[in-house]
Amino acid sequence: MSYWLNLTLFKMGFWITWALIPIVIEIIPSMISSIRIMIHNKHPQKMIMPDKMPMISVLIPVYNSEDTLFACIKSIHDSTYPTELIQVILADNQSTDDSFQVFGHAQNVFSDMNLRLIHTEKGKAEALNAALYGAIGTYIINIDSDGILEKHALMNMVLRFENDYDISALTGTILTQRRSLKKFGGFLQHNEYFEYAQAFLSGRTMESHNNHLFTMSGAFSAFRKEAVLNTFLYDIDTIGEDTDMTFQLRQRMQRKVGLCANAIFYIEPIKDFSKLYTQRQRWQRGEVEVIHQYANDLSIKNFFKNFMVRRLLIDHTFLFPRMIWLCASIVLLFFRYSPIMMGMSYFIIYLLYILVEFLNYLCVLELLKEFPKEKKFYRKQWWVAITLPIYNFICALIRLVGVLNSMTTTSEWNSEPFKVEFDRTINVVKEDLKRNKRKEK
Repeated sequence: MSYWLNLTLFKMGFWITWALIPIVIEIIPSMISSIRIMIHNKHPQKMIMPDKMPMISVLIPVYNSEDTLFACIKSIHDSTYPTELIQVILADNQSTDDSFQVFGHAQNVFSDMNLRLIHTEKGKAEALNAALYGAIGTYIINIDSDGILEKHALMNMVLRFENDYDISALTGTILTQRRSLKKFGGFLQHNEYFEYAQAFLSGRTMESHNNHLFTMSGAFSAFRKEAVLNTFLYDIDTIGEDTDMTFQLRQRMQRKVGLCANAIFYIEPIKDFSKLYTQRQRWQRGEVEVIHQYANDLSIKNFFKNFMVRRLLIDHTFLFPRMIWLCASIVLLFFRYSPIMMGMSYFIIYLLYILVEFLNYLCVLELLKEFPKEKKFYRKQWWVAITLPIYNFICALIRLVGVLNSMTTTSEWNSEPFKVEFDRTINVVKEDLKRNKRKEK
């Protein structure tokens, strides 16, 4: 009797509690959000066309963009928004390639466009700040030079502003280009596409609905001119200038920031793991910097009141127990926990993660109904829901490395390539082993 009591209360009870960590922290909240989004999508807001469309300014930071710049400009010219109402400012922040020649070629080809180029200090924030002073549009739209706009993106963005005067800023939806994905897509690229689709069309939809949007995408965002000019502009001392601008508008100015889900900007897929490694560390560092700057009361008691507390705990604090939860599970084998029981538990948890991804998958399909080709392509990617938990775990590991790096480096830090950090880690381990051998002798 004592054996079964010990097994049930101590071993099984402890393992069940251990297994609840990912379920309580991630799976249950994600399921609730997915269900709320599906209910919210049943009543979409109807857009009313204004009598007169406003002038808009499109700002494009340019740095060594000769390979992508022309396609980016062409996507603006080919959009459904009237060309005569678009001002385009290219902010070249000290390119060393032939970006200027591409600009000259675009001027000749698209002679009906209001297209100009300015030279600025190096850095994306510096480029955008300089371009802001030359903008004449009622709305200011920032896009990256290495992507292209869906033809209705500008129109949909402006209509959202014109139909909701409480909104001061909007972020668009970022997706990877289908054509490139079909040609060069592997595990990372397909999972990145699925991740972006769910992050914007599922996660940020709910954040936007509650005015809890954590960051507007630096690749595609839009502002009312009067709102952005009343901020401190883009912070040149952080690598998360887009997140900082979001917090300036919402936290400092108490303005509304939202998502325009049907304004799509297409980017190239991530090239390889090394690029993913540096990108996600950079994002993590920027998030940490901005939270540190704007956090007032981050007490755990405000978990349900302050969305920043929840974000900080889930994206940062819980990274550590999540990793410990996985790695320390190996130790439990030495306490005579059944490998079969543990394996089955992991399998069940993984199935729950897949269920969450499929719920998000359905949400995204609903939001893509305005874009039949995109919806058809996304529908065929259903299988990625099975692999996405693995990809998300890899990204969580990278974010953890980013948090650790941010503790030991200055604000000018920029993440090093994976191979450099991996080789350095191996060298440290080798030196430690050699040092231990010397002590043993």
